[in-house]
Amino acid sequence: MITIRPSVERGRSSISWLDSRHTFSFNQFHDPNHMGFRSLRVMNDDRVTAGAGFGRHGHRDMEILTFVLEGALEHEDSTGARAVLKPGMIQRMSAGTGIQHSENNYSKTEPVHFYQVWIQPAEKGIEPRFEDREFAVEGRQGKWQLVASGDGHDGTPPIAQDANVYIADLAAGAKLERQLDSARFAWLQVTRGSVMLNGMQLDEGDGAAMSEESKLDLTGLEQASLILFDLA
Repeated sequence: MITIRPSVERGRSSISWLDSRHTFSFNQFHDPNHMGFRSLRVMNDDRVTAGAGFGRHGHRDMEILTFVLEGALEHEDSTGARAVLKPGMIQRMSAGTGIQHSENNYSKTEPVHFYQVWIQPAEKGIEPRFEDREFAVEGRQGKWQLVASGDGHDGTPPIAQDANVYIADLAAGAKLERQLDSARFAWLQVTRGSVMLNGMQLDEGDGAAMSEESKLDLTGLEQASLILFDLA
C-alpha cells in the first residue's frame, strides 16, 4: 500500500526569516492524522534568509538528520562541535541525554534551503554525539546512496534506530528501482523535481508512505532528488 502525503497539504510556519513546511505535526502545527510514520517523527522543509537562523536551543532523545539542498548551514553545539554543512553532506546528531545547538545561515547574502528529519531512537538516554559526512555526488546519480544506518554499515553515520537512509538523484526519463522487504516500511520524500512512483506522480515536496510493498519503480519526470527511509 502506498499513501501519498501531498506537498500542498503540509503544515506551514512563515515568519520574517523562516519559511518552513511540515510533513508531520510540529511546533504550532498539529494534525492528529499526521503525527509521524513509524519512527519518523519530524520532516521539515526549511528556507532561512541570509544571516538568520535558529539560536541556541535544546533537544533530547532524538536522532536528527540534516540535508542541505542549497546554500550553507552553520552548526554549533554543546559537545563542542562546529561545522558548515553544504549540499552533498549529511549531518547526524544524536541528542541522547540532552544537547544544545544553534543553526544559522552561513551566508550573509544568500538563503539556505535544507531538510531536517527527526527519528525516534530505539533507546533513550544515550550519550550525545554529532557527525558530518560528505558523500560523492557520483554515488547517487541514478542509484541509491546509503547515508545513514542503524548499525553504521559501509562506514555510514550510525543512528540509534533500525533504519536505513538513502538519497538519489534521478534525471528526466531515467529509471530507478528498489527491492523492499514487504515486512518493513518505507517513506520516500521528493526534495526536488518530480517522479513517477509505481504509476503515481510525486512532485517536489510530496512524500509517500509504503507498507507491504515489495518493490519501488521510479521514473524521473524531470531532474529529481529523493530521500528514502527504510524503516522497521
